[in-house]
Amino acid sequence: MAGPQTQGLERGRFGDKPAKVLIVVAPYYREIANQLLHGARAEIEAWGATHETAEVPGALEIAPAIGMAARLGEFHAFVALGCVIRGETTHYDTVVEESAHGITLLGLQGHCIGNGILTVENEEQARVRAEASGQDKGGGAAAAALHLLQLSRRWQRPEKKLGFLGDRLGAGE
Repeated sequence: MAGPQTQGLERGRFGDKPAKVLIVVAPYYREIANQLLHGARAEIEAWGATHETAEVPGALEIAPAIGMAARLGEFHAFVALGCVIRGETTHYDTVVEESAHGITLLGLQGHCIGNGILTVENEEQARVRAEASGQDKGGGAAAAALHLLQLSRRWQRPEKKLGFLGDRLGAGE
């Protein structure tokens, strides 16, 4: 996923129909997480949307938190942020695969999610991807979520009335 300035799509706006975004971040690497958050928040605000942030312990908890918020909250889009750096064990592979899998499954259910979980070999790679002056993956993830929200609103079906009694029952108003 490219940063917001290189993805080739124009930035949208949500003036007529507000958009509320939940950013879920795993701050295991706090400095990297803060850079990702900075980029995501700036991009969301540039679109005219609002946001809240929730912290979770690690990358594996991001998808469950988004799933809960999608069921229980009033959010229109979600941004997943975190960083997984390869270590000496195969735990890295599990975390990378399962966190991506969880986010993909939520997306396939129709939730508008931008995945900004960095998967890197070392901290230097993470810094380059997280910094606003670098690849700005936080901003890119936010832009992806908001573009998906635009598409979902464009494709949304109008509410249907309840049949011949619809007008009398107040449906469709």
